[in-house]
Amino acid sequence: MCRLFGLTAGARRVRATFWLVEAPDSLARQSRREPDGTGLGTFRPDGTPLVEKEPVAAYADPRFAREARERESPTFLAHVRYASSGALEARNTHPFEQRGRLFAHNGVIGDLPALEAELGQHRSLVSGDTDSERFFALVTRHIDANGGDIGAGIAAAVRWIVDALPVYSLNLVLTTSDELWALRYPETHSLFVLRRAAGGPHGDRYLEHASSAGRIRTRSGQLARLPSVVVASERMDEDPGWRPLRPGELVHVDRELTVRAYPVVDGPPRRTLELDSRAAASQAS
Repeated sequence: MCRLFGLTAGARRVRATFWLVEAPDSLARQSRREPDGTGLGTFRPDGTPLVEKEPVAAYADPRFAREARERESPTFLAHVRYASSGALEARNTHPFEQRGRLFAHNGVIGDLPALEAELGQHRSLVSGDTDSERFFALVTRHIDANGGDIGAGIAAAVRWIVDALPVYSLNLVLTTSDELWALRYPETHSLFVLRRAAGGPHGDRYLEHASSAGRIRTRSGQLARLPSVVVASERMDEDPGWRPLRPGELVHVDRELTVRAYPVVDGPPRRTLELDSRAAASQAS
């Protein structure tokens, strides 16, 4: 399945080094697909987004994914993609940018024509083929309709999708230059949040996180003395503070690193999406 990773230090700019797709698959190569894209989203000092992403497949040079990238930003958003829809092109690779915000999604949404019809004029924000970018455009539409309230926009978009479309998973991370939102829905895929004190549980350690499959790894020496909040598809170190989000729970982290978590949708989707073989392979753990 796709891997999500979000990190915020609130209003502080911190330096972090990322490796994406650092290690080979933990299962036999013939039984697992190579990743279909990697991306890293950060913010420049003036608050504008910087998105670096590349489709990574058998025909592509994997060095982009495996080479380290050191960036400074208040928030970071990393994604490793296994394609369920859309060609293996940079325009279909996460994270996506709209209105100065960054977004990545792990899951599958059905009936894309109905989703696209719901976008109205916000269809112009979409340049690729994926359900994820259309999901983001619907979130943006509802943010606009709610006077710029990002949490309300996410909640409204998710509720519309859950009521109107077949759903497999809507897990997402959305970042601005100094805030972060994350949603888990339904229970299909896990999503975890960690409120990390300066230095971690021992009080004297830099941040060093790595996914169990070697998909995403990040390091930050500055977080030995500064607090942060991390969201990820899996627990990425031994810190006992990792907490799984409940299905339907939205987490918001503001510039002061205050974490607010609340439910935005209850119960299972009205229609559960039955995956075809390609989509099912992309969602395998």
